[in-house]
Amino acid sequence: MLSYAGRTGKPRAQPVPVRIGGFGGIAGLVDYLRRERVTHLVDATHPFAATMSGHAAAAAQEAGVAHIMLTRPPWVASQGDCWTHVPDIPAAVMALEGEAKRVMLALGRMHVDSFAAQPQHHYLLRFVDAPAEVPALPRHGLIVDRGPFTLEGDMALMREHGVELIVSKNAGGGGAQAKLAAARMLGLPVLMIDRPPSPTARVTHEVGEVLDWLHHGADRGV
Repeated sequence: MLSYAGRTGKPRAQPVPVRIGGFGGIAGLVDYLRRERVTHLVDATHPFAATMSGHAAAAAQEAGVAHIMLTRPPWVASQGDCWTHVPDIPAAVMALEGEAKRVMLALGRMHVDSFAAQPQHHYLLRFVDAPAEVPALPRHGLIVDRGPFTLEGDMALMREHGVELIVSKNAGGGGAQAKLAAARMLGLPVLMIDRPPSPTARVTHEVGEVLDWLHHGADRGV
């Protein structure tokens, strides 16, 4: 059973059964695991879905279910990158104090409105789905597009919109990494939001290791 939070309006079709929506906190997830007689829980949520990951780890322990986290390896700065690290969204908003710039907010749609506290900037937004409501940013441009993106495409996008700074979560993986390579090639600074702490759990970056765990090692402990 593949469980989606419901953040994306039109998720891609999957070859397994799918459910959409929350569980009702830790207690609700425990109830679901027991009711459905789940034996193995794979937490493959977004690296910034800290609440869900915490709930999954706690619920698995309470329900006696084997548990593993599958997460993308974080991005690491390369030679030529100009990254400034901040711990969270509020710190990123504060870091944008100062003169007006053209800023690409590569964050998805959940936290965009927080940047209305820095209204002097012109923001470039890129969402998977068109938003139901207009973002609260007084000056912005919006592109609706779904990755994976390319280096050439992101370089052209940044040049077209005169981007001077990129704000990004360290989501990891290859689907959205092109913007960082484009920033490197164009000499643009990146404000990188570091990942929140993960719960204590077995963690892997490889799907193959999850499959091996399911077939051979899950019964040896979480």
